[in-house]
Amino acid sequence: MTIILGLESSCDETAAAIVRSDRTVLSHALAGQEDHHRAFGGVVPEIAARAHSELMMPLVETALADAGMTLDDVDAIAATAGPGLIGGVMVGLVTAKALAMAAGKPLIAVNHLEGHALSPRLVDADLDFPYLLLLVSGGHCQLLRVNGVGYYDRLATTIDDAVGEAFDKTAKILGLGFPGGPAVERAAQNGDAKNVPLPRPLKGADEPHFSFAGLKSAVVRAHDTGQYRIEDIAASFQQAVVECLADRLTYTLDRIDPPGALVVAGGVAANMQIRGMLESLAEKRGMRFVAPPLWLCTDNGAMIAWAGAERFAAGHTDGLDFVARPRWPLDPDAAPARGAGVKA
Repeated sequence: MTIILGLESSCDETAAAIVRSDRTVLSHALAGQEDHHRAFGGVVPEIAARAHSELMMPLVETALADAGMTLDDVDAIAATAGPGLIGGVMVGLVTAKALAMAAGKPLIAVNHLEGHALSPRLVDADLDFPYLLLLVSGGHCQLLRVNGVGYYDRLATTIDDAVGEAFDKTAKILGLGFPGGPAVERAAQNGDAKNVPLPRPLKGADEPHFSFAGLKSAVVRAHDTGQYRIEDIAASFQQAVVECLADRLTYTLDRIDPPGALVVAGGVAANMQIRGMLESLAEKRGMRFVAPPLWLCTDNGAMIAWAGAERFAAGHTDGLDFVARPRWPLDPDAAPARGAGVKA
């Protein structure tokens, strides 16, 4: 069995974890930055990078201490190398390079999206390749066929904004606080989803992709009228998101030979209404539904360590000259989506 130290710093979570290849999480240290960014209603890249630089090494030391280990006991060091806010990505990757050089250990540069994509396998030993993955986070909304470690077919993506970004911006518009996803979900519990007329972008469209920019704009207009309760807008927004995701997934499932499992991952996978819709959809299609536990949905070091373990087992390591990447698609050969530009 191998032991991997994983570092995560792609956005506003600083994390270090130690995972064994038998799926045992030996330690997991994480520090959020909500207090740093709350006043701005969103993540400020420079502030995030500074916080990562202050927090990363103490978290590494905590992870090692909690596992009762030293660097000599780990087999390799994995770190998010992109995509993400480049300042934060560089902090984590440079730290991993320094540790790898000092301890004489292999470096594994992990695609943050692959960390999310493989995270359900950390807690579900029965989840075999291939599977259909809905990856929903603050920066991404994609539907992928996961064929194996490093092998992905992107079936759909957002042509404008990610669903997690739409949640965060809606929370900011409604004055619900930061982070936005949980705040909107809490407010929606006390709202009526039928009270605010909001659009369902691309619903019924003859293409597989997602769109949420127009929905955000509609939230602004609804709020500015002063006619609706905040809780009703939140509930109506969340319902619109659920219906859009369900419609786009249905479109794709009708046109492919689906694998045996429908999997969701990423920060937005923590939303219980979205999970419920996906579980129902999977059941109707005769597919198994798999979702990681809530702590593994948001950015964390364990998913990076596990992705590192999977890559290490497949024989993948990287040189110390590996360069941090602000953009790093899982399927670089996928055809560009209409209007998506470099986000594709």
